[in-house]
Amino acid sequence: MSERQPFGKRPWWLAAKIAVIAIVVGFVWRTLLDAWSQLGQYPWEFQGQWIAVAAVSYVLALLPPSLFWYAALRSLGQRPSFWEALRAYYIGHLGKYVPGKAMVIVLRAGMIRSSRVDTGVAAASVFLESLTWVSVGAVLAVGYLLTTVARHEPVFWLSLGVMVATGIPTLPPIFSRLAKMAGVGKRDPEVVEKLHRLGFGTTLLGWVLMALGWVLMGLANWSTFRAMGLPAGGGMVEIPRFIAAASLAIVVGFAAIFAPGGVGIREAVLAQVMIPYLRQFTAQAEVVAWGAALVFRLVSVVSELAVSGMLYAVGLARAKPSDQRSHPL
Repeated sequence: MSERQPFGKRPWWLAAKIAVIAIVVGFVWRTLLDAWSQLGQYPWEFQGQWIAVAAVSYVLALLPPSLFWYAALRSLGQRPSFWEALRAYYIGHLGKYVPGKAMVIVLRAGMIRSSRVDTGVAAASVFLESLTWVSVGAVLAVGYLLTTVARHEPVFWLSLGVMVATGIPTLPPIFSRLAKMAGVGKRDPEVVEKLHRLGFGTTLLGWVLMALGWVLMGLANWSTFRAMGLPAGGGMVEIPRFIAAASLAIVVGFAAIFAPGGVGIREAVLAQVMIPYLRQFTAQAEVVAWGAALVFRLVSVVSELAVSGMLYAVGLARAKPSDQRSHPL
């Protein structure tokens, strides 16, 4: 009698994963084409070196959140390798371009599941990481809006609401209760015990790492504007403005669940925040702000596709030797 084929290597499971990847790539590609068609309407002269800085900064901005996700999984009693968590995190980001954003959870939890990682706990940890990322971004956005006239606008109250709504569930006692209410650990009492292992130390670590991630995201935003040929203005002193603009745009885009990847919403918010600042440099502040917002979208999508493709290919290459050892000719 032949050995039973491992779950992850069954033909139907492989077909399902390929179908999911195809759907995700399709939505991402559509997002890319839409952004490019709009960008083509403006006569820009890009500076390649700043585009490269923006792309590298964007990829690095996702590294601190991935470290927090890995730390959260370990705190919850899971034992993935750092490589497994890093690969699942970056590739899982592509799921946000599918309407509803649930595909992020499906991709990440599906890629990291193993005998060392419970699927339910992995899914719950994705919620924890995502909410922490957004809540820290909302804090930065609210702090910026408090110092501007925009605090009287609805977007301020939206950011404040997102900050509260996403921040409270990340507190360890509340998170463990919500996870149990969602059915995590229903069939395994040990999983429930692992949920209680999450402490405030992990939460604090998350806030520090997320803040670092947002700083790098702001740097990516600033580099995008430099790539458009815009003057440096106040130089690096202006970075906090770009951090706040990027965080506000991404947070509001996250809140707009109906918009895949916050497409359209993120660009609108980013442009509106930057227009008053750009008026000191150009009479076409609106055009420049929208153009830069679209470039930022293109940089983020292309960067995510590139790093995800590389990580997926490396993962396949690493898996082949183990498969050959398991099934010698």
